[in-house]
Amino acid sequence: TWKWVVGPMVLYLCERLVRFWRSQQKVVITKVVIHPFKTIELQMMKKGFKMEVGQYIFVQCPAVSKLEWHPFTLTSAPEEDYFSIHVRIVGDWTEGLFNACGCDKQEFQEAWKLPKIAVDGPFGTASEDVFSYETVMLVGAGIGVTPFASVLKSVWYKYCHDATNLKLKKIYFYWLCRDTHAFEWFADLLQSLEAQMQERNNADFLSYNIYLTGWDESQATHFVVHHEEEKDVITGLKQKTLYGRPNWENEFKMIAGKHPGSRIGVFLCGPEGLADTLNKQSISNSEADPRGVHFIFNKENF
Repeated sequence: TWKWVVGPMVLYLCERLVRFWRSQQKVVITKVVIHPFKTIELQMMKKGFKMEVGQYIFVQCPAVSKLEWHPFTLTSAPEEDYFSIHVRIVGDWTEGLFNACGCDKQEFQEAWKLPKIAVDGPFGTASEDVFSYETVMLVGAGIGVTPFASVLKSVWYKYCHDATNLKLKKIYFYWLCRDTHAFEWFADLLQSLEAQMQERNNADFLSYNIYLTGWDESQATHFVVHHEEEKDVITGLKQKTLYGRPNWENEFKMIAGKHPGSRIGVFLCGPEGLADTLNKQSISNSEADPRGVHFIFNKENF
């Protein structure tokens, strides 16, 4: 038995040593941005740090806890000179990080007063393969939208730098969210992409559908009153927010009809139940003919 146990144990110890060494490298917080509804963005720099779209890191803040490590998806693009995460304040550890960064104070926080941060990673996810397809469906549920912030930023940088060599030609983006509060920080990115694509006369490059799955009576009344306005009352985007949940069978058939003979990448960051639904739709809407349309399903769950 010991012969079978020693090998894996040695590999495990080597991996832990590498992770410990990486976590001891100095990390500098360059900027802290406070977004509405107690969401903060930490922009950081670390020597030798290299990332791909959609990857995640483990973060430790000794000022909050010397033992706790928490995973966060990177929301920056590889083309940017920093890496960033968005943290929603929903528990004791995130509340401690919020206070340690001075976000609970009104006055300006000096950089040298910011807490020490340890970072382990980055670690890969399925989203890294998004540039291997000409057409992709990106589906984020709630906070599962964070890896696609990195993807959409990187797509935009690549598109501006050399659009002719970018294999990706069409993005269908779906975001399912329970309440309006979660739209705040991500809507700014979509507004920027929407405006810039229109300036370049390529508004069709990104098609996005935002679904609100929970609302109360007062919100519904407000939506009805302002429905005819040019921009959406929630996101400020020209594309109006939809209510309820998508009819996935219709969405898959519509996309298959527009892209015959294509390999279409389906990327999900969301709950297991939605993953099962999208996986079944990907299989049922793919053709048996190798020359027909094929949906390739990729997922990461939380």
